[in-house]
Amino acid sequence: MIDHAHDLASVRDATDRLLTAATKLDNVSTAEPSRLPGWTRGHVLAHLARNADALVNVFEGRPMYVDGEARDADIERDAPRPLDVQLADLRDSAARFQETGAAPADWSRTVELRNGVTDSAARVPFRRWIEVELHHVDLGVGYELEDLPAEFTERETDFLAERFAGHPDVPPTRLTDGTHAWSTGRAADAPAITVTGSPADLLGWLAGRRDGSGLTVEGGALPGLPPL
Repeated sequence: MIDHAHDLASVRDATDRLLTAATKLDNVSTAEPSRLPGWTRGHVLAHLARNADALVNVFEGRPMYVDGEARDADIERDAPRPLDVQLADLRDSAARFQETGAAPADWSRTVELRNGVTDSAARVPFRRWIEVELHHVDLGVGYELEDLPAEFTERETDFLAERFAGHPDVPPTRLTDGTHAWSTGRAADAPAITVTGSPADLLGWLAGRRDGSGLTVEGGALPGLPPL
């Protein structure tokens, strides 16, 4: 069962870690490239603030974004702002997300996200946790996939393995970190490929943050994964 209250607390803690790390930046380093192609660190911070507000919209039954163009335009608009403005916006938007998430609600209801994707309201806090943790890594400020909480890494690996399950372009694949195992890709009686690696390397590959060079593959080549 998804514990939305637990995940809201985890989002708060992850946001605090990110804000503490980001205070060590300055206006120059905020304008430097992040680890995401085409995005500065300012883009990452702006996206996180606007995503928090977008998920408030989801909680309250409004469209997550007006449309994709408006989403991108808001990020481009906000990316060049001075660091102090970025951090204040991120704090305020995170507080709005926490306040809305703490309000009494039917957590079993279905909500609509981007591009027609639907999910239970109870999973929205975990989706926000994903945004905060992975984009903290994307900032390139010393927080690495190995630093992610173990619970988050296991749950996000499970989430991504489920996301690629049944995908026609991904062969039947078994993933394992030596302790846990997941199945993904096309349905089959048995996996065609086994991919083994550390929790961080498996998550990095599934999330598009690493190229998979740290993984061991048996039964064929490392599968190519579709964009998230």
